[in-house]
Amino acid sequence: MAAVTETRERSFTDTITTYFSKVPLPQGHVTRFTFEILLIAVAYVSYQLVRGIVEGRVEVAFSNADALIQVERSLGIFREVQLQSLIIGNEFLVDFFNWVYIWGHLPVVGALAIWIYFFRRRIFARYRNAFLISGAIGLVIFVTLPMAPPRFIAEVGFIDTIRLYDDAYRALQYPAFVNQYAAMPSLHLGWNLLVGLAVFETAKVWIWKAFGLFMPIPMLAGIIFTGNHFILDAVAGVAVALTALWLAGLLNRRFADTRIHAVLV
Repeated sequence: MAAVTETRERSFTDTITTYFSKVPLPQGHVTRFTFEILLIAVAYVSYQLVRGIVEGRVEVAFSNADALIQVERSLGIFREVQLQSLIIGNEFLVDFFNWVYIWGHLPVVGALAIWIYFFRRRIFARYRNAFLISGAIGLVIFVTLPMAPPRFIAEVGFIDTIRLYDDAYRALQYPAFVNQYAAMPSLHLGWNLLVGLAVFETAKVWIWKAFGLFMPIPMLAGIIFTGNHFILDAVAGVAVALTALWLAGLLNRRFADTRIHAVLV
């Protein structure tokens, strides 16, 4: 059985390698950088297409959110309203966690991408693939399991702190261009975890390694305190991110001796 599995794996690798041997891969600094930008652009367009699909399933998204609340209640972990109440009324804490949620996501991911692309190239492709794979997994779940965020369920006691207290989010991620029903999984937390792991892996000073490990904790608090995600959304986000990083590492090992390794994996 092991021999058969190994043969199939080699066949898959040989097939992919043969295909890409006929495709001109990006060479040179400018071409390679352009390739990376186009790759990200394609991923972003895919996200927007999925947003259009989900928008027509608002009732399903709210029904799924109600079901998730029931699951959390049965597990004894439905504590989001109580946790959010800890900061409501404290303007400093509300502003702080709004800031974490807004500026700790895409700006941080973008900064990491630029940093490791230019200064830690040996791990760039693996983490880029981890982000793309986790994003692809997320898109599938967004389509099959649209989920309204807690902030849309005011009758349960949730408050949308960002809408009420902060206009920066609308400037950075205008609602018309954001999937409003993509609470499950929380890629805010999952991607922040990937950033933290990348910092931990590449840092040479212990304080930066500690910072990398600490990074996801404020974001976990941020997604709950702002009413944007449930606890199980966070669990799913972590699971998706770690699975994607494992798959990215698997690709890296599978194609280690092939022509496409330097660019794609």
